[in-house]
Amino acid sequence: MQLINGVKTSQLSSLDRGLQFGDGCFTTAQVIAGEVRHLAQHLDRLARDSQRLSIQFDAWAELKQEILSLAQQSERGVLKIILTRGVGGRGYSASGCTDTQRILSLAPHPTHYTTWQQQGVALITSPISLGMNPYLAGIKHLNRLEQVLIKRYLDCQNAQEALVLDSQGHIIECCAANIIWRKGQQLYTPALTHSGVEGIMKGLVIEALETEGYHCRHVTQTRDVLEQAEEVIICNALMPVLPVTRIDQWQYPVGEAMAALIKLGFTAS
Repeated sequence: MQLINGVKTSQLSSLDRGLQFGDGCFTTAQVIAGEVRHLAQHLDRLARDSQRLSIQFDAWAELKQEILSLAQQSERGVLKIILTRGVGGRGYSASGCTDTQRILSLAPHPTHYTTWQQQGVALITSPISLGMNPYLAGIKHLNRLEQVLIKRYLDCQNAQEALVLDSQGHIIECCAANIIWRKGQQLYTPALTHSGVEGIMKGLVIEALETEGYHCRHVTQTRDVLEQAEEVIICNALMPVLPVTRIDQWQYPVGEAMAALIKLGFTAS
């Protein structure tokens, strides 16, 4: 099921800048019993990211109504919301582009996250690193070629997820998730100032764990620090949290932070 500007259609101009240049942003939300989980945070992300990309968009009331209407058609699904700059300009120039396109699509929810939450997930370090650009860091923009290549590598290796580094070897994220690790009561997560996507679930997880007495630092570290981690967790809006049991040669138990999150309702089922 797909809506473009409120119309049930899959037809989009081949001149749309989202297709031509990846000129847009998106968010992916979980739908449970016809309702979008953490809708306010998803809308905030779209507003923040579109503003950083200088994409003009004012139809927030219409977009929210379309989201609510589409979500009601799913008992358990995935709602993807895309904003593109639309058609216009010449070449890379965005001059005159004011007709922002809103694209909503509804798909079945991944079935494997429940199993992964019960059994844990293994990561392998991706040989494909992320470029560094502070102007785009944190934004969930439509330029996802790095993730496409990382996922292709995972598929070729028959692997579950990847530990992804930047071009200087610093830990950034996974292919489709953020990463948090723990030593004692101290949590660590990468500082996404030059690369990566700032996921809404990461913020919710950290906030929840801090109410349980943990403290979080945003750090710039190489993968070697993970050898000393007592627990590793990955998260995104659909998982929403998964325990990591292995990264390359290092193994981890399912630890106390993960148990606290399950108790707090961060379940895949």
